[in-house]
Amino acid sequence: MARSSLKVMVNGAAGQIGYAIVPMIARGVMLGPDQPVILHLLDIEPVAEALNGVKMELTDAAFPLLKGVIATTDPIEACMGVNIAVMVGGFPRKEGMERKDVMSKNVSIYKAQASALEKHAAEDCKVLVIANPANTNALILKEFAPSIPEKNITCLTRLDHNRASGQISERLDVQVSDVKNVIIWGNHSSTQYPDVSHATVHTSRGEKPVRELVSDDKWLNDEFITTVQQRGAAIIKARKRSSALSAASAACDHIRDWVLGTPKGTWVSMGVYSDGSYGIQPGLVYSFPVTCEKGRWSIVQGLMIDEFSRAKMDATEKELAEEKSMAYSCLD
Repeated sequence: MARSSLKVMVNGAAGQIGYAIVPMIARGVMLGPDQPVILHLLDIEPVAEALNGVKMELTDAAFPLLKGVIATTDPIEACMGVNIAVMVGGFPRKEGMERKDVMSKNVSIYKAQASALEKHAAEDCKVLVIANPANTNALILKEFAPSIPEKNITCLTRLDHNRASGQISERLDVQVSDVKNVIIWGNHSSTQYPDVSHATVHTSRGEKPVRELVSDDKWLNDEFITTVQQRGAAIIKARKRSSALSAASAACDHIRDWVLGTPKGTWVSMGVYSDGSYGIQPGLVYSFPVTCEKGRWSIVQGLMIDEFSRAKMDATEKELAEEKSMAYSCLD
């Protein structure tokens, strides 16, 4: 029996990440090779022509799983009945802008987007926020879409998770698929904490701890962390544009694992609404290690946290609390 199509909304669909992600979704990278999809593409009026060009290319690509494309500048039309919402669009920081100015712009964008999703999306809609500041944008969206379950609103830290795995695979000259259970704690920002304390590598002699194989705590506690934290800036310096391909791929990883489940014994990093686990203040959207099953995520419990990790986790929590205060002040 043929599966019914899932409706996937991508806002900011005419931008770099949008252009990279829509063919991945249409090809089954996000939801699996037997899941038909209907794409709802949303962007702002000034790029309506470019958005239509993306729709034309999707038609020309003749993806077998793609059962329809709506390209619109109307948030209500874009949100109608969607099962998954990928929030790429946001207001980027421009030269001379204060952090609060950017926050204010994004608060108003995500407040409006929350209203459209709450009124018109499917009841079980899963939301992934990518646009920065991703954690706080997700929090604002949650505040203004109270009927969407808090567990259904997440933000992307899988890109950072994948970057951390990539750095370990390069350092040890192993396949990245053999590296598992790194963790990104906290904010999708330069305060994030990439943690390998519980990470392992599959070797011919079985699973071995990353720390044991790298055997260089100075590198792991310094250069490795900084490289992952600053990777986005390094890509901008090299490409003169922000990460797009890797962000799109990570977003597909995030949704795929959330919907289809994580492999047994493996966790991934997701920005989710804190319930107080690991002493993190409830009411923040914070990146934790999670497992996923039957469309639901659960924070991994009982991991030992050493003094070094605790300090890093607290520092990124502090930044998120400050961002939350700043965002709420923009609502006054």
